[in-house]
Amino acid sequence: MDGNNLLQNPCGEDQMEGWELTENGGSEWRVEELPGDCGSTFCNEAVKNYFVTSFELCLKRQLVDLLAKGFSTETLDSQPTILVEDWYSGRTDCGCIYQLCVSLLDENQEVIKEFRLGPVTLDPDNDDCSWRQVTHTFSDYGPGLRFVSFEHGGQDAKFWDGWYGVRVTGSSVIVQP
Repeated sequence: MDGNNLLQNPCGEDQMEGWELTENGGSEWRVEELPGDCGSTFCNEAVKNYFVTSFELCLKRQLVDLLAKGFSTETLDSQPTILVEDWYSGRTDCGCIYQLCVSLLDENQEVIKEFRLGPVTLDPDNDDCSWRQVTHTFSDYGPGLRFVSFEHGGQDAKFWDGWYGVRVTGSSVIVQP
């Protein structure tokens, strides 16, 4: 996507830096190098890493303070388009579950508008488990936007010890005034 990504460390270059681990079950979150064991190549060669989940629910979140990022209240109240992107995949040897929730929040961090996807199950018996793109565009959500909450993750579907769960990378939140 064009524009400035407001998410910090979207591909795990700095391990878990910038992310709040809201659920860290099983063997916990981990960063691995692409393509990984039983994995698929990613469409962007500049992306070298991904985050991987474990056998119990793993979710991570960033809360983006739009005023702190330099946007004025006037710009935000004009309802600029908010573009969201995420990528997820599974392993070819173990099914997994993915979920995403992106919320536009007001000054009290109350939800103005929300986009949810999932839980989505990837089954290697029925899917190729290659990287899948999720995109969403927020518009016409009314005035008052001050924060964006981006939370995603999942787990594996077989409860195997280790890191057999969903893989995520390339996440972004972009404001287009």
